[in-house]
Amino acid sequence: MACFAASAATSSDGPSRWWAPGEGRSFPAYLSYANDSGELGLLNDGGAFETKGHPFFEPLGRNGRACVSCHQPADGMALSLKSIHERWEATDGRDPIFAVIDGANCPNLPQGDPASHSLLLKRGLFRIFLPWPPKARDGTPIKPEFDIEVVRDPGGCNLDPSYGLNSANPTISVYRRPRVVANMQYVLHRNFGIGAFVGKTGEPALRDPENGQPVNMNMMADAREPTVKTQAVEAAITHLQFDGKLSPEQLQRIKDFEYQIYSAQVKLDGAGSLVESDGPPGMGPYNLARGEKGVLGNNITKWVIPVGDAWQVKKPGESDDEFAKRQSILRGQKIFHFRTFWIKDSMYLNNVGLGNPVKRTCATCHGMHMTGMDTANGWMDLGTTNLPWAKEAPRNPWQTEDELMPLFKITCHKDVQPHPYLGRVIYTQDPGRALISGKCNDVGAIVMQQFRGLAAHAPYFSNGSAANIRELIDFYDRRYNIQYSEQEKTDLGNFLTSL
Repeated sequence: MACFAASAATSSDGPSRWWAPGEGRSFPAYLSYANDSGELGLLNDGGAFETKGHPFFEPLGRNGRACVSCHQPADGMALSLKSIHERWEATDGRDPIFAVIDGANCPNLPQGDPASHSLLLKRGLFRIFLPWPPKARDGTPIKPEFDIEVVRDPGGCNLDPSYGLNSANPTISVYRRPRVVANMQYVLHRNFGIGAFVGKTGEPALRDPENGQPVNMNMMADAREPTVKTQAVEAAITHLQFDGKLSPEQLQRIKDFEYQIYSAQVKLDGAGSLVESDGPPGMGPYNLARGEKGVLGNNITKWVIPVGDAWQVKKPGESDDEFAKRQSILRGQKIFHFRTFWIKDSMYLNNVGLGNPVKRTCATCHGMHMTGMDTANGWMDLGTTNLPWAKEAPRNPWQTEDELMPLFKITCHKDVQPHPYLGRVIYTQDPGRALISGKCNDVGAIVMQQFRGLAAHAPYFSNGSAANIRELIDFYDRRYNIQYSEQEKTDLGNFLTSL
């Protein structure tokens, strides 16, 4: 392990914490940021460089945003709700991240009104607007297997005559969190089981337009773009409102930057440093950079998140409280890897030959060595957006935060098989992959995310429905009736926070 103490660390708090588009700063080889749980570290494995003129950091479009606007280093190359609130207060809602194209619930709402941006301010969600019916990558329409109806539309966009389903360009608006653009050499690796087909569904995989090779489709929530470059093209148009065309050089620089950034927690309150020279081999960004990419953890010779023997015995100078917190992390790691529970009615998990229900652990799905994301390509429905499991407020006369989410009614056509677990009529806050494929079985299915740097970018899940790591654990506990003890929840939470 590279010794953390020997690195050229740059602690970044105060005014420099927020990276504004076009400001022109030096991005060092290593930098760190305090967060509510300790400290995050970022390793720039390509070495220090100046951001002036770099397409990831420059405002390319009409709304003043750059890629960095929604992928902030202090937030682990994502965007935390805390940072969103700080920018609203600092700029009176005028920062480019609040551009109404997708920062507001709908573009026709007033720019400076917090109510216009309620989904962004309360859940950290940006509007994702997709054509309906969906279109294949060559632009040809896809005939969907279901009809979609708007049941609830508090943001107003899905029923809006200019932006909604009945507009001249029929569009569905859903609301999602920005995803992490660090540790991408793991996220996009093709070593494990990446053939010509999607492992979970058996359908043909998307291919890299530059070399024709199949890709793992684990990058975006709905897997609609195959590569970092194609995603950058789409994001520039839809999120930056860029009217031009990114050059091959710009696209390569964006890709190179995303591939050289590693992000992970390096300190945890109460436990001290997570990256001592003789510390756990799975902690910190240096270990991520040197780790084996795209490998399935087996919990015997190659753990999903290895911690080794580093914290088994109290060290000289280590306080009782630090030792106790590190022991909690170790117990949480064992819960993650070995605590079994029954997984039931999860599309593309229970229907792929494992059985329904199947007794497994967290590491069954979150199995990629060093990241905890899914190694197999494809998407899965754990119930985060589909009823009856999605976070959903009681129906009452007053509006609550949860009722700000739209709700759609999906009715699968009679000539296709109903969804094996949800039937022919499904209620969902976000149809997920189904908005791209038009398939009934894909309703609510979302591509899994990595577990590194979690403490830096709350809230969690694609719809921001878990405000913190404890709520994330509580969701799984309810969803699968795990019946974690309070101690198990604490230990698992400390483990996930340390990543």
